[in-house]
Amino acid sequence: MSSSVPFSYVRGDRIELLVVDDDPIQREFSTVYLATPDVDVTTSESAEDGLSKLALVDFDMLLVDVDMPGMDGIEMVRRLRANPRYDGVPIMVITGREDMVSIDQAYEAGATSFMCKPVNWRLLGHQVRFLLRAHRALSRAA
Repeated sequence: MSSSVPFSYVRGDRIELLVVDDDPIQREFSTVYLATPDVDVTTSESAEDGLSKLALVDFDMLLVDVDMPGMDGIEMVRRLRANPRYDGVPIMVITGREDMVSIDQAYEAGATSFMCKPVNWRLLGHQVRFLLRAHRALSRAA
């Protein structure tokens, strides 16, 4: 049964997402499937570019690919978690890898969540909503 109401995974709050992926198709899909009237999606083609954008904007959540030229996503997550400014920012690692070593490395680096490619965009939207809601609940409880 199909609903005539468009899918909106975040309601009411303005959300700033940063998507870091060297694949232009993944960046385009991120914009198409995740941007809503309440969600602004900014994309970066490299970890270095993503770090530069993070210095200028306070993003609510990051989606970071692992396999990128130059600095990989795991190193980017490590660097962010070494900076107290990013302690509370949820970071989802998205990668084509699904082996135990890759999963462990992502979480050891400080990832909040992990998703395998190919991305199920509807599932990703729901997971983003859950991670943001959980993050806000933890922040209020602290």
